[in-house]
Amino acid sequence: MGMGATTKITPRWEHFSHESDIGIRGLAGTLEEAFVQAALGLTAVITGVADVSPRERIGIECAGDDSEILLLDWINALIYEMATRKMLFSRFSVTFTGDGLQGEAWGEPIDAAKHHPAVEIKGATFTELKVCRDKQGTWVAQCVVDV
Repeated sequence: MGMGATTKITPRWEHFSHESDIGIRGLAGTLEEAFVQAALGLTAVITGVADVSPRERIGIECAGDDSEILLLDWINALIYEMATRKMLFSRFSVTFTGDGLQGEAWGEPIDAAKHHPAVEIKGATFTELKVCRDKQGTWVAQCVVDV
């Protein structure tokens, strides 16, 4: 069945519960946008995305051709950047290359008074790791993050 122009998928993210950890899921019409939405879901575990100003740009590169491992690497790279730079991000872009992905994240330094960070995320895990298209043609990019 071909993808008709009638199918309009609104990009979004959601959280799902997994024991004491939190699942993040990006849903979109393209794989790139699903990765972007998963990153927004990551930020939303910590603070309100709208409270983070996209002032500073950070480039992120992940190598590999397995989309699930790339999602894990993308989310873990963002967690690493947040931890080492003491920043939060609210805008993302992802481009897939032949041998991985080129990503960008825009954000600002964490300000406890402004962002009220809820939790500290330790890392993304293989738990519930999934990158696929559902029956409606929506790309799903999800994993559980260790909090």
